[in-house]
Amino acid sequence: MIVLTKVTLARGTKKVLDHASVTLHPGEKASLVGRNGAGKSSLFALLTGALHEESGDWSMPPTWRIAQVAQHMPDSDESATDFVLAGDQPLQEALAALAAAEASGDGHAIGLAHAALADAGAHDAKSRAQTLLMGLGFTVAQLDNGVNTFSGGWRMRLQLARALMCPADLLLLDEPTNHLDLDALVWLEAWLKRFQGTLLVISHDREFLDAVTKVTLHLEEGQLNRYGGNYSTFEDLRIQQIELQQAAFAKQQDKVAHLQKFIDRFKAKASKAKQAQSRVKALERMERIAPVVTAADFQFEFKVPDALPNPMLSFKHTSVGYRSDSGQETAIVTGIERTVLAGQRIGILGANGQGKSTLIKTIARDLPALSHAPTEGKGLSIGYFAQEELDILRVDESPLQHMIRLSAAVTPHAREQELRNFLGGFRFVDTMVNQAVGTMSGGEKARLVLAMLVWQRPNLLLMDEPTNHLDLTTREALGMALNAFEGTVMLVSHDRALLRSVCDEFWLVSEGRVRDFDGDLEDYQAYLLDEAKRRRDAASSRSMDTVQSAGVNETPVQRVNQSQLRKEQAAKRQALQAQLKPHQKRIQDAEKRMAAIEQEREQINARLLESPAAAEIADLGRRAKALDEEQAECEMAWLEAHEQVEKITQDAESTA
Repeated sequence: MIVLTKVTLARGTKKVLDHASVTLHPGEKASLVGRNGAGKSSLFALLTGALHEESGDWSMPPTWRIAQVAQHMPDSDESATDFVLAGDQPLQEALAALAAAEASGDGHAIGLAHAALADAGAHDAKSRAQTLLMGLGFTVAQLDNGVNTFSGGWRMRLQLARALMCPADLLLLDEPTNHLDLDALVWLEAWLKRFQGTLLVISHDREFLDAVTKVTLHLEEGQLNRYGGNYSTFEDLRIQQIELQQAAFAKQQDKVAHLQKFIDRFKAKASKAKQAQSRVKALERMERIAPVVTAADFQFEFKVPDALPNPMLSFKHTSVGYRSDSGQETAIVTGIERTVLAGQRIGILGANGQGKSTLIKTIARDLPALSHAPTEGKGLSIGYFAQEELDILRVDESPLQHMIRLSAAVTPHAREQELRNFLGGFRFVDTMVNQAVGTMSGGEKARLVLAMLVWQRPNLLLMDEPTNHLDLTTREALGMALNAFEGTVMLVSHDRALLRSVCDEFWLVSEGRVRDFDGDLEDYQAYLLDEAKRRRDAASSRSMDTVQSAGVNETPVQRVNQSQLRKEQAAKRQALQAQLKPHQKRIQDAEKRMAAIEQEREQINARLLESPAAAEIADLGRRAKALDEEQAECEMAWLEAHEQVEKITQDAESTA
């Protein structure tokens, strides 16, 4: 287990841990929460040995293997698959041992190295690596692409896949969802639920934390407090704790005031001096309860639009995609037939690469439509928050300079003090209004972009992953602002809490089309898991084809224990069939009996048409009732057996 006992940890002059104590047991999945700057990442650095405690003690089993996502951007020409494979440390150590043994010609060492490769799962390592990549949104065609061919966000996904590839006893994840789409996020949740080691994760996605973690560590004012339960449970317990602390503080303050009043009144009187002195000592001995100090809530609102055209947009036979410099067109979504009305709240769903961002960019006029551009309503004013919006801020300019330049184009008569006051509402106060944007955190940059959107007074908001750099408080403020906005919202996000709270209808971008998605986010998650399984199956099939066609040119990873792999797969199939057999028999028996019941019911109905005697009619009625009850029991048995078959099959597929 991990045990911290009165640990003090400093970053520069700031104490991020101050005599903090906490225990995390093996196999627990915990979130580490706290405001930005509280020291969460510093605690990770302590656990990995990058930082050392000032005082106190902490311990962790010395044999534990730690995996975490490297924060630097990878720079490599090796393929995506090979880059992820390199994250499997036991496998790489076994491969290095085999190479050394073969170079020395040591037969015994070669045998031991092959045994180590088998223990490290070399026979299916490539398949496992590609399964991770496919789960995180990479296509089959991208598996062999060089690392340097991917953009920054995709390279960070490669780093995440590489960390997941390592067989770890402790997995540290710092904001793992920032560069993920919803489909990859759902897959990651399922993977982490199956993870057998200890997990400690920092995230601002409440539904992700609720789904994955069962313990919450709250870091505040240098103290670590452990709460049993996921993030929502922590919030409930935290609110109760704050209310109790505030009530206890108020009660104690009343008592202090009463004692102080007595002291002030009677300390000069000889007859009361002894009692007054005893109350002075009582005050000195009293263990003072601290007042509740919490971070101030952040709120903002979008301005009322000057106009609300209706409809705002009309699509008729529209196609969107990309056009190369040579004029060659690549259509991503075609045949769009949609109308966007004033006041709509539309969530845009779709697996990675299906064209969600392409559609948004076309509406935002960043990309020209390939055919039949959407018709805009008169007076349409678009506010666009793009995934890469933070990258186009001018790093050498301050928030005030950004607002002055924006104001000159939108509201040329605005005064500088008005702009300063406006920025203050977005937490840019004092010297921050003149601080260079390049020195700011991702969350501060995102707040600046939101401020600039609000100032423009749009009537159509296009939000493409707006929460990537926002903390929980700012995410909640954004949700409230979007709900109060009088215009139209079109939202692409992996933050399900935001989608759930803002959107009242969903569009699905899939297979080159846009259609209504009739269902809620739970239905969509099931859809995404089915898509992920399909991609994993494609990757596994491709990997096996590669191995089979490699022949004598197979690498050590590909050639180890292929016969053993086939035996293991056959054993798994047999074990699965053995599990399924009794439930499949129940299904067959139930179906056979229901068919017999239906046949007998038809006979009863035919006899009743022949107008039998009253006594026989009563007997037939009783028999029909008994058949109805028996059929209900058969249907329940059939349903339960089907559910068991589905559960066993899904469990087998998830561990495959």
